[in-house]
Amino acid sequence: MLQQSVLQVSGIGEKMKESLENMGIYTIEDLLFYFPFRYDVHEVKPLTELVHNEKETIEGEVIGEPSLTFYGRKKSRLMVTLQVEQFAVKAVMFNRAFAKKQLNPGDTVTVTGKWDQHRLQITVSQYKKGKIKSQGTIDPVYSLKGDVKLATFRKWVHQAVNQYHSYIEEILPNEYLEQYKLPARDQAVQSMHFPEDRRMLKHAKRRFIYEEFLLFQLKMQLLRKMKRESSLGNEQEYDRDALASFIENLPFTLTGAQQKALKEVLHDMKSHYRMNRLLQGDVGSGKTAVAAIALYGTITAGKQGALMVPTEILAEQHHESLQEMFGEKANVVLLTGSTKGKRRREILDQIEQHEANIIVGTHALIQDDVQYSDLGLVVVDEQHRFGVNQRRTLRDKGLAPDVLFMTATPIPRTLAITAFGDMDVSVIDEMPAGRKPVETYWAKDHMLDRVLTFIQDEVDKGHQAYVIAPLIEESDKLDIQNAVDIHMQLQQYFSDSVKVGLMHGRLSVDEKEEVMKQFAENETQVLVSTTVVEVGVNVPNATIMLIYDAERFGLSQLHQLRGRVGRGSSQSYCILLADPKNDVGKERMRVMTETTDGFELSEHDLQLRGPGDFFGTKQSGMPVFKVADMVHDYRALETARNDAQTIIMNGSLDNDEEYKGLKEELRKDPVLQGEVLD
Repeated sequence: MLQQSVLQVSGIGEKMKESLENMGIYTIEDLLFYFPFRYDVHEVKPLTELVHNEKETIEGEVIGEPSLTFYGRKKSRLMVTLQVEQFAVKAVMFNRAFAKKQLNPGDTVTVTGKWDQHRLQITVSQYKKGKIKSQGTIDPVYSLKGDVKLATFRKWVHQAVNQYHSYIEEILPNEYLEQYKLPARDQAVQSMHFPEDRRMLKHAKRRFIYEEFLLFQLKMQLLRKMKRESSLGNEQEYDRDALASFIENLPFTLTGAQQKALKEVLHDMKSHYRMNRLLQGDVGSGKTAVAAIALYGTITAGKQGALMVPTEILAEQHHESLQEMFGEKANVVLLTGSTKGKRRREILDQIEQHEANIIVGTHALIQDDVQYSDLGLVVVDEQHRFGVNQRRTLRDKGLAPDVLFMTATPIPRTLAITAFGDMDVSVIDEMPAGRKPVETYWAKDHMLDRVLTFIQDEVDKGHQAYVIAPLIEESDKLDIQNAVDIHMQLQQYFSDSVKVGLMHGRLSVDEKEEVMKQFAENETQVLVSTTVVEVGVNVPNATIMLIYDAERFGLSQLHQLRGRVGRGSSQSYCILLADPKNDVGKERMRVMTETTDGFELSEHDLQLRGPGDFFGTKQSGMPVFKVADMVHDYRALETARNDAQTIIMNGSLDNDEEYKGLKEELRKDPVLQGEVLD
């Protein structure tokens, strides 16, 4: 019944059918589920409760004759004075000359429009003679295209709801309706379009927020199940005792969060499905330690492990620290683009003969001439730089290793469970003991001299500083120009007492490596850079991060930059040089100085920017919901996710009649048609 064409609704002819199709409305069901994007609430309140510049409704008595003036062609302005309580309020109507004859002194009239508190004036968008019929009527407002008029569209929806609402079938199992006190689906559709009061509208919205999230999470879980079951085969029988003694001999104790993440990773390695896990943790939270223990597990299972990082300097640092950790227990080799000639052939032989246990490197690890003997685990640092194609390359080599992605970009849990729904997510949200939080200060431009004196003092103590040039959205060229200018200014300011280095995106890979190397070895004390300053490079001696025009950066980016310092035992500082003009900029600076928790910051960032911006508009596949909002309704998202997990785990979709409606609804999704739901 609901799949019939909209032509069944009286008043909709072929011409209107086309306009509706442009809005994605083809069937009666489409029309019923085309929800309003906002509601106009007509509620007469005392003048003292009206909000300046908001849409409000007032009721009053016309005093004196309305005055009408014409200007321009067919343009008019009608001014009516109303007595409201003990005040005279001006009601202004544009291009409604005809209303002059309708409104006479002594008439009671109800007007709705934009309220100007300072002038005691309302700019009228709607008016009615007489008192308001029912206090608090709620009118739906729809997003319309073409020549579809709001009043006409409301009429069609009204007719469709009256005629067809009894055909709307429930898709949620009874237990969820009762547990969360949700209205039935047909009743909720009615209330979404024509709510009797605010309470009914609120419950209808709650219902559809939960329903949208549940269907979305079920889709994600089913896709994940599909992925896992198509990726059988990498059961790693690691040696528990050897692993326990390895952990015991580490020079530090694992935090609770590290232990939990490690347990999840090891559980995946033992299972007969391939691991596809994201390990999230703030800068310095100890992700690499968890990865190193997992790599050792792979060695005890008789397999090889690989650690892939974005840059050569980072690969060298990891190679060094893993050699230190493993000592005699493993042969750790380094393979990057710079590994050439005889040395390269030796390493390739070691990998092929299984003489190399752990291979650390850049993208060079997946080139054609690299032949692994038995690759069990690949750890990828900074996951977003490693695309689907690289993963396919590994598979094409006939390898199906477990894969652990690591990222220091704190993605709010809300979005992590949504954007990475087809991956398992482990979070390290606790810092190792003894790490001093970076002290963050917000300085205005006129304080630059004091800031530079402070840098000089730190350098005199033997420390180093990063200086980040402002970010110009439109132009890479201007970014570089900024960095070059600041580099020159600082060279003049410090003259010969401090060596100032320069890093930007136009330098070749080798030049960048050289600049970073000089800084890492304290040959340059201050490094001026655009934001290309590499993620993860470890310079424990750097204690200051100065960011010019900090208001131009997002919170997550500021936090990433701040994470470059505070890696040694000395107290570190982050100084935000900023003069924000708007409230969002000021709020960002305030939040940065008050918290060093990346997850908390990312939640703030999400609220300030919204999920689309958070992932950048290029992030395809961010779901679009009709009623739900991932930021605002994140609690409902978590609830729906847990319920979806339970439903999939218990096989309820296939085995329980109560879940038939959900299964039918999921079948409509082309991605899930066929194999998953049969």
